[in-house]
Amino acid sequence: MSELLNRLQKNHRRLAAQFRSQNIEAWRLYSQDIPAYPYLIDLYKNYVLFYDQGREVEEEPELVARHHGEARKALKEILQIPDENIILKRRQRQQGKEQYEVLEPETDEVLRIQEGPLHFEVNLYKYLDTGLFLDHRPLRRELMRSCTGKKVLNLFCYTGSLSVAAAKGGASDVLSIDMSNTYLQWCRRNFLLNDIDYHRHRFLQADVVAWLEPIPEERFDVIILDPPSFSNSKRMEDVLDVQRDHRRLIEGCLDRLTMGGKLYFSTNKRKFKLDPELEVIAKEITKWTVPPDFADSGIHRAWEIVKTP
Repeated sequence: MSELLNRLQKNHRRLAAQFRSQNIEAWRLYSQDIPAYPYLIDLYKNYVLFYDQGREVEEEPELVARHHGEARKALKEILQIPDENIILKRRQRQQGKEQYEVLEPETDEVLRIQEGPLHFEVNLYKYLDTGLFLDHRPLRRELMRSCTGKKVLNLFCYTGSLSVAAAKGGASDVLSIDMSNTYLQWCRRNFLLNDIDYHRHRFLQADVVAWLEPIPEERFDVIILDPPSFSNSKRMEDVLDVQRDHRRLIEGCLDRLTMGGKLYFSTNKRKFKLDPELEVIAKEITKWTVPPDFADSGIHRAWEIVKTP
């Protein structure tokens, strides 16, 4: 217990003050730092999302239960929160978009959190993921800084946090595309939370892979491409594998970029390798796109590709 408590206290001391000073209410406290405690622990205001990444409960139920209890006790001591504010989920290796599947929560309550000048709706109960990828915080900040007056395309937009950042930064037109109408509606709500008139922007329910195939009808100054590692969704025409398919996705995006426009491509796939036959200059920007609460976690890799003649 003391080992876990010490690590949580150390992480909290290292991170809490800087995030508080930046008005960031959602961040990662712990990322499987100690093998005996294979957890991901995220803070959302005064709530804790506690993901167990380890053994099946049936294998060693008493040990698992004891470790869960130790973690809960440590979190309550450090954060001064009640037990009901600690939400436990078991997170295992997923296929496709299983991480987005609806769970069976006791409540469907949503929480509004702040990230600097931005605000987002999250749901800590209904889905395995909350509606906000915390590791893309630096990219949201960069989009807000650099998209003034630009046309932006966000592919696989999910709940639109990157779209919101671009629009909040003064983008003239943001097109957000996802297969899920649920997430596009969520995206619109995030626009409203940030006092952005979403009627000035566009939302399209479509299979991104199929949408990229035809000859493009318009160009964009900035494109965001953050596909799932794998998806076999029934709404897609084919199975998506980011390692196999990233070249044609990137080439489809380049066809839609203005000259000098930027493509931000990122992936969470472990051991991902960029296709050496891609005829582009891809600058890896992983270092600055990974925030301090995800340092050394290998949470994602990212590249910036500028369209040149």
